[in-house]
Amino acid sequence: MPPYGAEAWGMDIAIIGGGAAAVGVLDALASAAPARGSIRVFGPSPHLWRGRPYGPDLDSVLVNAPPAIMSIRHADPGHYGAWLGGRGDAYLDERLGQPLVPRAVYGEYLEQTAEKALAVLRERGRWTEVVAARVVGAARSGGRLVLRTEDGGEHVADRVVLCVGGGRPHDHYGLAGAPGFAGDPYPLAGTLENVAPETDVAVIGSGLTAVDVVVSLAARGHTGRISMVSRTGMLPHVWQRPGAHRPRHVTTERVRALLDDHGAVTLDGLAGLLRAELADAGEDFDALLADLRAAPREDPVGRLRRQIAAIDAPEIGRRVLQETSHTVGPYAWRLLADDDKDRLRALFRVATSVASPMVPVNAARLLELFDSGRLDVVRGVERIERVHGGFRIDARGPDTRRTSWIAGRVVNAVNPPPHAIGQDAAALVAALVAEGLVAPCPSGGVLAADARVRIVGDLAGDGPFVTSGIPGVAAQGAAAARAVLAAAP
Repeated sequence: MPPYGAEAWGMDIAIIGGGAAAVGVLDALASAAPARGSIRVFGPSPHLWRGRPYGPDLDSVLVNAPPAIMSIRHADPGHYGAWLGGRGDAYLDERLGQPLVPRAVYGEYLEQTAEKALAVLRERGRWTEVVAARVVGAARSGGRLVLRTEDGGEHVADRVVLCVGGGRPHDHYGLAGAPGFAGDPYPLAGTLENVAPETDVAVIGSGLTAVDVVVSLAARGHTGRISMVSRTGMLPHVWQRPGAHRPRHVTTERVRALLDDHGAVTLDGLAGLLRAELADAGEDFDALLADLRAAPREDPVGRLRRQIAAIDAPEIGRRVLQETSHTVGPYAWRLLADDDKDRLRALFRVATSVASPMVPVNAARLLELFDSGRLDVVRGVERIERVHGGFRIDARGPDTRRTSWIAGRVVNAVNPPPHAIGQDAAALVAALVAEGLVAPCPSGGVLAADARVRIVGDLAGDGPFVTSGIPGVAAQGAAAARAVLAAAP
């Protein structure tokens, strides 16, 4: 136990959460933290450092991005690729030309990175501890903060970094507790274990989580009907093979120049940067925009087929949008006026589909299932209810025709909204708000209201509406570590 209150001890840091965001913070601290003080990590998960997405699961549940953008060390984009080494050869997605490992393997990377960071900190004289308990309260105590855990423990800290992650899927149709309904699909190894191969399965949603469910069902030899059911029926875009182009106009520096030259950053100004980027490459901005606007209305299977055919296409438009949504997007978002933010939020489904596309190996598997008649997409779902023998699903398609059928199982694959406050973190966030340490953000999430608190991940209310990927989490984690260390005595 460190001697809290002893001036010679230095700064005591608390990291609340034990997933990828916490690993990013720890790794950044290990690279620069002075020897004095303590670091406590509060992580009640049985799969520490992996978070919800990267725990043990089926091999069919893949990391959805190539190694170049999956490094948890913000200052070293090659960190994950170096760790993966030759292991990646066994997981090569030939269409993408990159290794795409099972998420559980990526979880090993996070786990080993965190443990190495802790070892480095200890070698330097830092006192470290992992507390396997959830933090449910916080209060001021003089110039310090007291954190209360669910087991009644109290822990003092000078700085707190919130890394609690997002929420879990919402139960839009009130099916919680119904036999045959899976409210949270992960880990899929457990969710799909007792699904008979011939059972008709409805998957609520048509995004990346729904893709994971469908592909994993197929990998287990499922023969029954699988339906992806949602309001829009729009599938994610498909990753294109990485190219050599690096943005020259859609950059943080050019966005900053917009601010300096015009006193504001607007959505039209950002569109101008993308227009210039495409013009330099001889491409048509308006054609790209028209294609994106057509996404919600186009037949999803036809669009999927076109995008698979374009995996190797030379056009840079979607590649630039996908890359810069995570690199430039968070900076630009904070400079936009509220009306421009609302314009972007109205395009949420298309924006997230472009920013977080599906990997080619999964796209090809989906197309095979569609072509075989074993998979369909149903748009305009209005109601799902438990009935004798399963679940009745009612939908009204784009042509206004109604359809209805019975599914034996329903898997909820709807992702929580951006900046959602998860059930596990609700008590803590309420306590932080009550103490004036954070403040609710009108668009969701919370904002730090005290210099002693930093927020990493989608809980940060001033972040963009696109769910943070590993690049964003790593960048936020490094920034939080810098801010904490800058305040060290």
